[in-house]
Amino acid sequence: MTPSNPQDTAAALIALAPEETPLHRFLREFMASRLALAGLILLGIIILLAIFAHVIAPQNPYDLMQLDVMNSRLPPGSRPSATGMTFWLGTDDQGRDMLSGILYGLRISLGVGVSSAFVGAVVGVSLGLIAAYVGGRVEALIMRLVDLQLSFPSILVALMILAFLGKGIANVIIALVIAEWATYARTARAAAVVERSKEYIEAAHALAIPRRRIVFRHLLPNCLAPLIVIGTVQVARAIALEATLSFLGVGVPVTQPSLGLLIANGYQYMLSGEYWISFFPGVALLLVIVSINLVGDQLRDVLNPRHQK
Repeated sequence: MTPSNPQDTAAALIALAPEETPLHRFLREFMASRLALAGLILLGIIILLAIFAHVIAPQNPYDLMQLDVMNSRLPPGSRPSATGMTFWLGTDDQGRDMLSGILYGLRISLGVGVSSAFVGAVVGVSLGLIAAYVGGRVEALIMRLVDLQLSFPSILVALMILAFLGKGIANVIIALVIAEWATYARTARAAAVVERSKEYIEAAHALAIPRRRIVFRHLLPNCLAPLIVIGTVQVARAIALEATLSFLGVGVPVTQPSLGLLIANGYQYMLSGEYWISFFPGVALLLVIVSINLVGDQLRDVLNPRHQK
C-alpha cells in the first residue's frame, strides 16, 4: 500500500477544519494587539470601579455628614486621629477623600460620555442615512447643516448651549449631543452613499419593501463598521469635553464630583505644592481616555481593511 501524497493529506485536513466565523476572526485580530488588549482590560477595570463606586469608595462624597473641613487638603497617606481613616490619595479643599471622589467622578464622566455619544449617534446616524437614501434637496439641506455645525469648534458650541441651559448633567449631555451629532451624520452618509447603489438595495426596491425598513434593516447594518469606530472615539471625546466644561465651571454642578470638576478644585492650590488635588483626577481622566482610544484604534484596524497592517 503506497503512502498518500502529503499535499493531498494537507488539503484533506484543511477541508475538515471548521470554518472560522466572522466573530472568531474579529476576536483573533483584535486580541493580536497587546496594546489593545491592555486598553480593553484597563477600560474594563475602570468601568467596574465606576459601577461599584458606592461599595469600593471609603467615603460617600455626596454625604455632607461624612465630610470634615478640618481634613481639608491633607496630603496622600494622611490618617487623622479623629476619624482613623487613611486618605490614600489625600483630600480636597472640602475635606473630601480624593479616592472616593475619583471613583464617583468616574461614574459621572463615563455616564455623560456614553449617554451623549449614544444619543448623538442615534440622531446623527438617522439623519445621515436619510440624507444618503432620499438624496436631492433633503440631502443638500442636511449636509449643509452638518457643514455649518462642523465649522464651529465643539467646545464653543457646547459653551453656547450651556450658557443658555445652565449647569446640570442633563444639560451637559444635551450640549454634547448638539455639538457632536454632525460627525456621526457625515460618517453615516458617506458609508450609505456607497451602499445605496448596490444590488441588494435595488432588489429591496423591486420587492416594494417600505423605505424605513430598507434604511434601518438593510442599509444601516452594512454601514456599522465605520460607525462603531467613530462611536468609540466620540465617547473619549465627549468625556474630555465634559471635563473641560466642568473645569471651566459651566458643566456639572459643584455638588457632583466629576473628574473635570475635581481637577478644577485643586487648580488654585498647585503653586502652593498641594498637587494631589488636581494630579490624581487628571491621571484618572488620562487613563480613561487612553484606554478608550487604544480600543478604538484596534477596532479601526480590524473593521477597516485599508488600515490593516
